Amino acid sequence: MEQIKLVIVGGGFAGINLAQKLSRDERFNIVLVDKNNYNFFPPLLYQVATGFLEASNISYPFRKFFQEKANLRFSLGAFQEVFPNERRIATESGDIYYDYLVFSTGTETNYFGMENVKKNAVPMKTVRDALALRNHILLNKERASKMQDSNERKKLLCIVVAGAGPTGVEVSGMLAEMHKNIFKWDYPELNREEVQIYLVDALPVVLNPMSKKSQEDTLEALQKLGINVLLDHAVKDFENGVVTFGNGKQIETSTLIWTSGVTAAELPGLPREALGKGRRVLVDSHNKVLGFENIFALGDICLMTSDEKFPEGHPQLAQVAIQQGKNLAANLPRLIEGKPLNDFHYVDKGTMAIIGVNKAVADLPGLHFKGFIAYFLWLVVHLFSLIRYRNQVKTFYNWMVAFFTRDQSLRFIMDAKPDK
Repeated sequence: MEQIKLVIVGGGFAGINLAQKLSRDERFNIVLVDKNNYNFFPPLLYQVATGFLEASNISYPFRKFFQEKANLRFSLGAFQEVFPNERRIATESGDIYYDYLVFSTGTETNYFGMENVKKNAVPMKTVRDALALRNHILLNKERASKMQDSNERKKLLCIVVAGAGPTGVEVSGMLAEMHKNIFKWDYPELNREEVQIYLVDALPVVLNPMSKKSQEDTLEALQKLGINVLLDHAVKDFENGVVTFGNGKQIETSTLIWTSGVTAAELPGLPREALGKGRRVLVDSHNKVLGFENIFALGDICLMTSDEKFPEGHPQLAQVAIQQGKNLAANLPRLIEGKPLNDFHYVDKGTMAIIGVNKAVADLPGLHFKGFIAYFLWLVVHLFSLIRYRNQVKTFYNWMVAFFTRDQSLRFIMDAKPDK
């Protein structure tokens, strides 16, 4: 029997779970396409950015992961366009033909049309972003330690984090902990009172998707860490070292960390009628792209309105992507066997956010936790969500060192550009 060619574009939570599950079915010849040669764990990017984890802790090469899977291959190259009539996609490294195609390309940073913010802010979406942010923060500390002009020094030591969702809360909390426990020893030349961290958001609350209790506990914990939380403050511009808000207020800073929004990655070749709000791909209850019988979309990039508990679409969370990947892995064999497909229904297992050491919040079904219990739950869930045992061991070791010493010796300034 000739194998069915399945092409998966994007090796994030949804794509890797789908590929892993179907690699056990010899009827499928699977090709996973990605612009990176590694899978990485986005929820821990901020710990790479702040020097508490190495990039290799949260990343794993696709080819090594696929070594013992005979029907699974990897192709490096960014997706360019799909040609549905020819069952073909174009990538940077060439054309690939398919019988079934799955998009799981995730999202990209949304700057809401603000070109100055796009040009000058530091995003937090990829491993490269995290490493660039680490370099940026450390270089600013080095410059500030030599700066004689007090106004310029304060500007270098001021950090504005835009977006009070989980990523914004976590990165601002970690930076505050570092200033309290680490930077005072690394940079004795600097005055701690000059360091200012702002967490800003256009909404009136932090952690908007979480419970009111979690929002209140988080706001209190952030303020105790010395973070200036500015709610109802929508960023409108960032130019010449000045963040300007919609209400006219301004903050002088050399660092705007942008965690404020995402939009679905562009998929040239799909018709406009297949796209919904935020460029998300419209899918039915089986994640099949509307108007197509052999093209599917999973995770953050898709918009499914058939799930009765989520009529406006699912939240763009890792658990949704993981569950959709597993559901499609069960459905594709049923599809080729002519059996009825299983509808997708998201099971909400809860939401968590970490603020600092022993400071976290967790909303589980019917339960709310804060403090050490939530912190411990967050550590366990994220540790076992890493893709390989090797990543889990290295991350656990780094976390234990950081927990007992309140420090981690990974604060390297490493420019990715080659020496000339």
